[in-house]
Amino acid sequence: MLWGKKSAGPKFGHVSFDDDRDIDVQRVDDEARKHFWSEARLLLRDLVFALLVAALFVVFVMQPVKVEGTSMLPRLHDGERIFVNKLVYYHLPKLERGDIVVFWYPDDPDKSYIKRVIGLPGELMEIRDGVIYVNGQELKEPYIEPERNVTRLNHAPVLIKSHYYFVAGDNRDQSYDSRSWGLVPEKYIYGKALLRYWPLAQASVIRHETDYRLAPRPGAQPTPAPGDDDEVEP
Repeated sequence: MLWGKKSAGPKFGHVSFDDDRDIDVQRVDDEARKHFWSEARLLLRDLVFALLVAALFVVFVMQPVKVEGTSMLPRLHDGERIFVNKLVYYHLPKLERGDIVVFWYPDDPDKSYIKRVIGLPGELMEIRDGVIYVNGQELKEPYIEPERNVTRLNHAPVLIKSHYYFVAGDNRDQSYDSRSWGLVPEKYIYGKALLRYWPLAQASVIRHETDYRLAPRPGAQPTPAPGDDDEVEP
């Protein structure tokens, strides 16, 4: 009996390269390498896009600044860091009394100060015995601590021009502000304080603390007054 060589057929479910010469053979190592570089390019693209968005955000929308000085005590302390809304430069939103703003110092635009908006365009401002009057009515200021407004200075009535603001520090005895050097042009105000983010334990949103309803009150004869300063550092 003649025994022929038994051919070994493919096992069930087994496919080999010889079964189909047109089959696309892919190596696992090559595919992994291609996948890695493809993902790396996508990650780099996303990173560049994120950096561009962050840069535009800082330039046009929100900017971190550092408070330097004590003129905004007790609400803002030396060394604290805050975010400011830069859209106020484009009147978004419109500035209101009580807003804490950062601006270029009119007498030296290389310096930036941080103060609170007290008087608005078109209003008549006056300080009598340390108390501020707007259009003849007393301005209620709950953020002022009596021990930081001891000197009780006076300031002659001043009519705030259009597109100008009267600003003052909360620490009136140690603030160099509109009482000394005059009004701030609207175009010099480049940010409104929104959020304190450092130190973390003091992180909070910066809001108005009063509705600023004016209460009538008679006053005395006015005399001029000086102060000190608070700068900000980007």
